[in-house]
Amino acid sequence: MIVGFDLNALAARWWMLVVRGIAAILFGVLAILWPGISLLALVLLWGAYALADGVFGVMLAAGAGAEGRRWGWLLFEGFLSVAAGVVTFIWPGMTAFALLVLIALWAVFTGIAEIVAAVELRRVIRGEWLLALSGVLSIAFGVLMLLFPRAGALAVVTVIALYAMVFGALLTALGVRLHRLATSGRHPMAGGSPSHA
Repeated sequence: MIVGFDLNALAARWWMLVVRGIAAILFGVLAILWPGISLLALVLLWGAYALADGVFGVMLAAGAGAEGRRWGWLLFEGFLSVAAGVVTFIWPGMTAFALLVLIALWAVFTGIAEIVAAVELRRVIRGEWLLALSGVLSIAFGVLMLLFPRAGALAVVTVIALYAMVFGALLTALGVRLHRLATSGRHPMAGGSPSHA
């Protein structure tokens, strides 16, 4: 996800993307399977997910920084998720509206960071569209939540859960793709010539 990041460095951390993806999917599944979830439980569940996502984002950024690569957007995304998670635990009694706004803003800023990372990743490997798509999905989700903040609680939980599952599937697919390309011995550009854009 970094300009100049070689394929081996990306592949070495493929599992972090997969873990982030699986965490998002699990959050979505739990929210769907627990239709009577209380607001407090939803806040704590989402907070745990945001913290885990942020920690892995910071780990990716730390790895990039140690290799002398650019890491600003990864670090920004990681700290943003950690901060959002911490806020939910410090203020677990927040209203449904406050939680919705927090998640929506987190999704928009995370989406922007992912699109920037995808643009940088395209210099290294094809398949960055998965990350770009997850960024677009995040922004669309955040904007939708901000435009319709008074939607019913069940509708909000369902939309958040569906978003988390699709977002998680995209991150997992990107992580698996990076791993497969690195271990298959194929060219980083998946059979194509390097992009000079």
